[in-house]
Amino acid sequence: MSHDDGARDDDALIDAVGRFLAGEVRPVAIALEQADEYPEAIVEQMREMGLFGAIIPEAYGGLGLSVQTYARLIETIAAEWMSLSGVINSHLIMASAVLRFGTEEQKDYFLPRFAKAELRGGIALTEPDCGTDLQAIRTVARREGEHYLVTGAKTWITNGLRGNCFALLVKTDPKADPRHRGMSLFIAEKGPGFSVPRKLPKLGYRGIDTVEMLFQDYRISAARLVGGVEGRGLQQILGGLELGRINVAARGVGVARSAYEEALSYSQQRKTFGKPICEHQAIQLKLADMATRVEAARLLVDSAARAYDAGRRCDLEAGMAKLFATEAAMENAAESLRIHGAYGYSREVRVERLYRDAPLLAIGEGTNEMQRMIIARRLLDAAAPRKH
Repeated sequence: MSHDDGARDDDALIDAVGRFLAGEVRPVAIALEQADEYPEAIVEQMREMGLFGAIIPEAYGGLGLSVQTYARLIETIAAEWMSLSGVINSHLIMASAVLRFGTEEQKDYFLPRFAKAELRGGIALTEPDCGTDLQAIRTVARREGEHYLVTGAKTWITNGLRGNCFALLVKTDPKADPRHRGMSLFIAEKGPGFSVPRKLPKLGYRGIDTVEMLFQDYRISAARLVGGVEGRGLQQILGGLELGRINVAARGVGVARSAYEEALSYSQQRKTFGKPICEHQAIQLKLADMATRVEAARLLVDSAARAYDAGRRCDLEAGMAKLFATEAAMENAAESLRIHGAYGYSREVRVERLYRDAPLLAIGEGTNEMQRMIIARRLLDAAAPRKH
């Protein structure tokens, strides 16, 4: 297959997903979102389209998409209903950890099952007393022969109710110094001792389940330790979070684009003082800023995705893309609501949902304040005088 054929195939996939979203998702998204109802039938169709294997190589039964194409896919999904992008994102961060750091046996066992969504879920990192500071986690895995016993709690875990398998970050040596040397990553399937006590109610990002998890002497085989070596869990999951940040940035582009398109369309229909409001300069200035934010955000996401595909370290690019695109989503959602006036405040239109969905993007996968710190550290490292 030539590169051009690959590009055409990617375009065909994005087009097919766009048609699926317009035909199957748009008519039901508002009702499902307001009821906070899991979109069972839609997720099944996503599985049949192979989206759970989007970036898993074809050798393991996945679609083998580049992250560049994956970012376009996520933008397309998020522009229609952002919650759906979360169904596959956390799942693929888990898959990425196995792909990059798993043993050959782990890859052969897990990746085909992830691609088919026979096993699907996400990442179990955050705890009730720790979010951004992952080294402060308290969930412990204690070795007993060929198994570990896990005790602890996780919270804000996406896909926690309907998913059946999770990348679980634990402390295998709570006394290690530095702390990250005592952290390990397991691929944990649900079983005795692994429970989901409650689903968390949310402002936006509804329809998809976000839960608390409890581990009480949960028994897991040592063969499920990613890479087969203790003490590497933090580095393994941080590698996956680069992909997660590109995904969240792509969601930001989708939400920002949708907010802009809704505003543009409405401004051409709504009339005041005898003419469509798009002819008023005040509205034109808003539309110009909104369109520019979308385009700039998309270019930053593409830059980060290209760096990821090339195998380069991309925390700087991913941080910039995540910061800018998610702030663009926040700003465009607010401006779109203003352009819609009272109609934007109605639960019968999409703009109201965009306005509630956007804030999660500025918080999830590392807050935007943290992204600024990562960006600044990388810039300062690059500017530091070299020692000879």
